[in-house]
Amino acid sequence: MQVSATAKYIRISPRKVRLVVDAIRGKTISEAMALLQFMPQEAAREVLKVVKSAVANAENNYNLSPEDLYIDSVITNEGPTIKRFRPRAHGRTSPILKRSSHITVVVGEKEE
Repeated sequence: MQVSATAKYIRISPRKVRLVVDAIRGKTISEAMALLQFMPQEAAREVLKVVKSAVANAENNYNLSPEDLYIDSVITNEGPTIKRFRPRAHGRTSPILKRSSHITVVVGEKEE
């Protein structure tokens, strides 16, 4: 049984989120939460929220035990980019791209 949770339009670049996400892929829920709590990256807090949400979905909607769950897959996709411009020398401009990301966490039950 697989259960998922998604956070959309998170205002952190997907490239930065993927660094955090790669560290928890395949781990048990307790290991993943411990890692995320002590990571210095801002993206770790957002990923932790999504992991907690996926565990709550599994527990409340499908009556699965949180001790038997592990991180099956974590996907970070690019969300919409907000485009702004900064004035530069000689009347020119340069773009500022404010990127966002969508985070999806899928938890699965361990096979015994």
